Amino acid sequence: MTYQDLRESVWEANMGLANAGLAVLTWGNASGVDRRLGVMAIKPSGVPYSALHAEDIVVLALDTGQTVDGAARPSSDTPTHLEIYRAWPEIGGVTHTHSVHAAIFAQAMRDIPCFGTTHADAFHGPVPTTRPLTEEEIRGEYEANTGKVILECFAARDIVPAEAPGVLVAQHGPFTWGATPMKALEAAVTLETIAQMALSCLALNPALAPIPDYLLDKHYLRKHGPGAYYGQKTA
Repeated sequence: MTYQDLRESVWEANMGLANAGLAVLTWGNASGVDRRLGVMAIKPSGVPYSALHAEDIVVLALDTGQTVDGAARPSSDTPTHLEIYRAWPEIGGVTHTHSVHAAIFAQAMRDIPCFGTTHADAFHGPVPTTRPLTEEEIRGEYEANTGKVILECFAARDIVPAEAPGVLVAQHGPFTWGATPMKALEAAVTLETIAQMALSCLALNPALAPIPDYLLDKHYLRKHGPGAYYGQKTA
């Protein structure tokens, strides 16, 4: 089995991160999952985007994390991706970057408040930030514990992953997700954009308050709610 379709979609998402300026050098990765086959595919560790080909993408068993196809070593962030996929079965793609403005909020350990409708179109509330990992968590299974802290954050704050398709890992950087690798890429682009906007808003008005819930709900639900009317109907 070649897993070619999955590899191609994951390669395209990884190249999208680089082309959007969200991942420089080798800082970042995108993955995708095929739940029917029980596998996850992810960028190989430390490979520059300029040298990355679809056949380089590593395929692993979703349940064990063991490589089932591919000669390269998978991304060091693989255990984080696996934690997300195992906990949230609706997720089909995950990205991780160190995109500058989102990483600034992560390093400052601050949520990104919803200051406008651009944010509200994609996130039904603030972009959440996790707690910092403890020394024990970092010295132990660091990458898996990063995933666990993300899950803990969403459970503790009663956040639905589909309504907040991204998170800031404190002192680290953003992870995003979606139904497909390309949707996860779209969430990464959106997150970096709203982080940049929020940072500029706070520079102009440090006392700025988030938009009211009725405006947040209107913009989020017109795209994502049961009566959504943004865009075109699909067959």
